[in-house]
Amino acid sequence: MSEEREFSELLSRSFSPVETLTPAQVSGLYAHYALLCRWNRVLNLTSIRKLEEAVVRHYCESLFLGSRLPQGGISVLDVGSGAGFPGIPVAVLRPGAQVVLAESHQRKAVFLKDATRGRPNVRVEAVRAESIDTRFDWVISRAVQWKDIIGLVQDRVALLMGAEDAEAAVRSGGFQWNPPIPLPWGRRRVLLTGQRPHR
Repeated sequence: MSEEREFSELLSRSFSPVETLTPAQVSGLYAHYALLCRWNRVLNLTSIRKLEEAVVRHYCESLFLGSRLPQGGISVLDVGSGAGFPGIPVAVLRPGAQVVLAESHQRKAVFLKDATRGRPNVRVEAVRAESIDTRFDWVISRAVQWKDIIGLVQDRVALLMGAEDAEAAVRSGGFQWNPPIPLPWGRRRVLLTGQRPHR
């Protein structure tokens, strides 16, 4: 079985309890995965190298976040996008969203620009997220400390994190948090969403 077919079948099967992906969406995500594997030989973009783990941790988790965002023309900031997670899968799943990937590491930003070429609803900003002077409907992130994000959130936030980190974020106050949603693939990983209280 080819790598592309194995990736496609594994992704479609793993994510099917949440949402059915179109062949075009699966193809777009495989193109990102193939490019990620090539770049990862010279630039450490991810320590996850097994296909099965990459599909779940990188793609399914990111898509799960995307499935919880509203349909239509929303603006989204992905803070510390790194290899493109969760922003690129979110952009694939929600083509009506305008997604900005903020990544201050210059070589990673070059990868992101390569990975998003031809995708009109994604823009890469090779700067720290704090320096982007734009209002976004949603701030999303994975593997970034909550304390480093809180000042960027003007309205709504969606975070992929460990359950203990989510509990700490909820205790920090200042936001109206929804109950953390356990991810369907175990490992004590959750999606945490919230918003600033309206005044």
